[in-house]
Amino acid sequence: MFVYVDNAATTAMSKAAIDAMTPAMHELYGNPSSLHQKGREANMALIGARETVAKCLNAEAREIYFTGCGTEADNWAITEGARLGAAAGKKHIISDTIEHHAVLHTLARLEKEGFEVTYLPVHEDGRVRLEELEAALRPDTCLVTIMYANNEIGTIQPIREIGALCRAKGVLFHTDAVQAVGHIPVDVVADNIDMLSLSGHKFHAPKGVGALYCKKSVPIRNFIEGGAQERGRRGGTEALPGILAMAAAMQESCEHLEENMAKVTAMRDRLIAGLGQIPCSRCNGSPDHKVPGIVSFCFEGIEGESLLLRLDLAGICASSGSACTSGSLDPSHVLLALGMPHEIAHGSLRLSLCEYNTMEQMEYILEKVPEVVRTLRQMSPVWTHMLENMEDPYLAVAQ
Repeated sequence: MFVYVDNAATTAMSKAAIDAMTPAMHELYGNPSSLHQKGREANMALIGARETVAKCLNAEAREIYFTGCGTEADNWAITEGARLGAAAGKKHIISDTIEHHAVLHTLARLEKEGFEVTYLPVHEDGRVRLEELEAALRPDTCLVTIMYANNEIGTIQPIREIGALCRAKGVLFHTDAVQAVGHIPVDVVADNIDMLSLSGHKFHAPKGVGALYCKKSVPIRNFIEGGAQERGRRGGTEALPGILAMAAAMQESCEHLEENMAKVTAMRDRLIAGLGQIPCSRCNGSPDHKVPGIVSFCFEGIEGESLLLRLDLAGICASSGSACTSGSLDPSHVLLALGMPHEIAHGSLRLSLCEYNTMEQMEYILEKVPEVVRTLRQMSPVWTHMLENMEDPYLAVAQ
């Protein structure tokens, strides 16, 4: 059996996305900025896509800017939030320790440019605490950037409450919602969000297209100089095929959100219950505030890369964490931020699901993962040492 459970890294394109993308490559090939017939046709399609994306977020079409990816949208939002703050004499930013590196690296660059960044700790459940955020706010705070849902452990932050606090204090609030949009309800008005980043390939659109929502009252400046595209804010001819595909995939995801959430949540809970039976295993993140499709476990006494390679041989495509850091030998900064020791964080497994998965596939995973963990532990001197010092005889018998 072949099982793809790395949907937090990227998803397969949906039929709706492909059907929307194909005509754009064959028929809507005009430049949306051109005044002739083909240009007008392309421009009308672009307008429609922008309206679709805006509707899914409860935003206005003029508040949507198409980008090349979620990373670009993160960079744009944070850089502009910092610039606006600096212009008002405010150079303090608040974030947290488990953000995606698109956020963390942008903040590190801003620190070199004279900004001060406060990184809120997360608790064992992976969530920031509102009282700690409120205590960190200062008169010179210009921006708070907290991700909607974590890409490694699936924890959902109290976004609506964070947004309300920032709104009350007059501080801009940005959220990286790459792992949230298309998977859980997102409403930029109700959630008090000023800027939001999303990426199409996380919900069955193609790679290479994303979007930035920016509230109309936030005066962002040009991110890419060149032409008048994206209302002059991002020069360069729009990638219309990808944009139309993303709009179609987003619309489909939003229309079927409730049923997809129910299906994926049932599969996720089955995995959590089954994998939790493995001795010395740990499910990471909040048990109550979690996106439907992400399951993160750590298994003591083994190394994550070996686990992934053996699962791949069994036809299971999974990951240990973020695809953006898959080449690193260091343990996940997210798991370390939860207070996990290095040696345990190294034995991590992320299974990220979507509505294309089946319960039959979950049972196959629950058959293979314990087998692989058992095999690796039998080969591990670390696990042997652990067994010799275990007080619970069940653990020794079980392995």
